[in-house]
Amino acid sequence: MGRIFLLIATNIAVMLVISVVVSLLGVNRYLTANGLNLTTLLIYSAVIGFTGSIISLLMSKSMAMWSTGARLINQPSSSTEAWLVSTVQTLAQRAGIGMPDVAIYNGEPNAFATGASRDSALVAVSTGLLDSMTKEEVEAVLGHEVAHIANGDMVTMTLIQGVVNTFVVFLSRIAGYLVDSFLSKDEENHRPGIGFEIASFVFQILFGIGASLIVAWFSRRREFRADAGSARLLGHKQPMINALARLGGLHPGALPSDLAAAGIGDGSQLSALFSTHPPMEERIRALQNLR
Repeated sequence: MGRIFLLIATNIAVMLVISVVVSLLGVNRYLTANGLNLTTLLIYSAVIGFTGSIISLLMSKSMAMWSTGARLINQPSSSTEAWLVSTVQTLAQRAGIGMPDVAIYNGEPNAFATGASRDSALVAVSTGLLDSMTKEEVEAVLGHEVAHIANGDMVTMTLIQGVVNTFVVFLSRIAGYLVDSFLSKDEENHRPGIGFEIASFVFQILFGIGASLIVAWFSRRREFRADAGSARLLGHKQPMINALARLGGLHPGALPSDLAAAGIGDGSQLSALFSTHPPMEERIRALQNLR
């Protein structure tokens, strides 16, 4: 249960911080001076909703490197590192994207891709993944990550997060205004105050939980596409099926919450509704049915 609250808190933390800052600057007082101006409120909500998501996207590579302790392979120091770089390069060429940076980090079996664009991305694999899988299975995992990049999944998820954040801010302000108006004793000369701020804050958290469910659902859909993308890049689906089956018998390493949706597997113990990845059995079944 604690991991669920951590995920929710991560998704809405930046939004809340920005909301507090603009409130201190007096923007909320301007919005409510003569009743809510819905057009202005929507613009305000979009600025808050998208700012955090876009900043996170632009910083995603450096934050991923920092949070996992990953090491870029600039000059391969072993045959394994040389093979990793060569394999990612081949897959990237097949997918028609720029060569991603390649990194290794110490940890349980997992891998992830992140970055602000198709031609400026990062693919990282854990030492646990390299130690527990065959080369063919690792290649399939790398194909999965390259497919995420080729599909533009990082940008897509940023836009989805920005949209739902916008509606969270927009609806929470409206709900807060209605609650404050209902509790006001002087309806004719009503000016929203602390009641509006508190109610908006509470509703922002509640609506943020709903937003997390929507984002997690979209994240699960894109995993099926990346699995199928790996099968196309490799020319057959069995390596990806084998990799998922192998991963299903292991314990995927839990990535930092801001990278949870980027991994090959979900190492957390979240409820299925909050999970960023479908169950391995569903992913394998979808690949088996792929034509």
